[in-house]
Amino acid sequence: MILLFGGTSETAELALALAQTGEQILVSTATDAPLDIGDHPAILRRCGRLDRLGIVALIKEKSICVVVDGSHPYAVELHATVAAAAQQAAIPCLRYQRKTVVTVEDDLFFVVDHQAAAVIAVELEVPVLLTTGSRQLSPYVELLKSHNIPLYARVLPHTESEYACDQAGLPSENRIVGRGPFSEAENRELIRSKGIGVLITKDSGTRGGVAEKISAARQENCQVIVVQRPVEEQGYNQVFTDIDDLIVAVNVSPP
Repeated sequence: MILLFGGTSETAELALALAQTGEQILVSTATDAPLDIGDHPAILRRCGRLDRLGIVALIKEKSICVVVDGSHPYAVELHATVAAAAQQAAIPCLRYQRKTVVTVEDDLFFVVDHQAAAVIAVELEVPVLLTTGSRQLSPYVELLKSHNIPLYARVLPHTESEYACDQAGLPSENRIVGRGPFSEAENRELIRSKGIGVLITKDSGTRGGVAEKISAARQENCQVIVVQRPVEEQGYNQVFTDIDDLIVAVNVSPP
C-alpha cells in the first residue's frame, strides 16, 4: 500500500496515477473537508491530523511500502513530520511539489512571511484582500485594524476556517467564503466590489489560481503581495514537479 498525503487539487490526479502501479492508495488528509480523491476502487481515504509517531504507526498498521507527500507547498510542519516518520519507518518518502508561477522579475511585492506582508499592506493604506487561507489571519487582523484599514479574507467553507476567523477576530461580513481556484473574472469582480487596493497571495502554483489572481489584480490596478515559499529542510528521497516522473520513481522504489 502507498500512503499519499493530500488535500490539494492535485490529490485525485496523484492518487489515480499511483493506483496504476497496482498498489492500494491510502489518501491521508488533515480534515474531512470534501475532496476529490478519484474513483478508482484501489483508492481509500482517512482523515485526521497525525504526528510523527502516528504516521509511523499507520505505516506499520497498513504495511505501507512508499510514502508520497503531495500536500500544499506551505505545509512546512507536515513536510518535516512526514519525512521524519518515513525515515524512522525505513521506507522511501517522495515529494510532489507544484511548480511556481511567479518570479522575482514580476512587478510584485515579495516577502518572506505574513508579518512582512501585513507591514507592507499597512504602508499601502488601501483595502486588503487576503487569499492565503485562514491559518495566518492574526498578523493581518491585528495590524490592519490598528490602522483602520479594511481587511477581507477569502477562506474555505469549513468549520476550521470559521473557528480560525473567530479566534483572529475577523468579522463575518469581512469573510469571503468559497472554494477555489477562482477565475480571473471572479477575482476581478471581488476586487471591484470591495474596492480592494492590494491582494495578498501565496506562491501556490497553477492549481492555486495564482496566475488568475495576479492577472485580475493588474487589470483592476490592484497591487499584489506574494508570500514566498518557505525553504524546506531536506528529508525526502526525491522531489518531483512532474507526476509521471514521480510514478516512475515509485515503481522502482524497493518494497
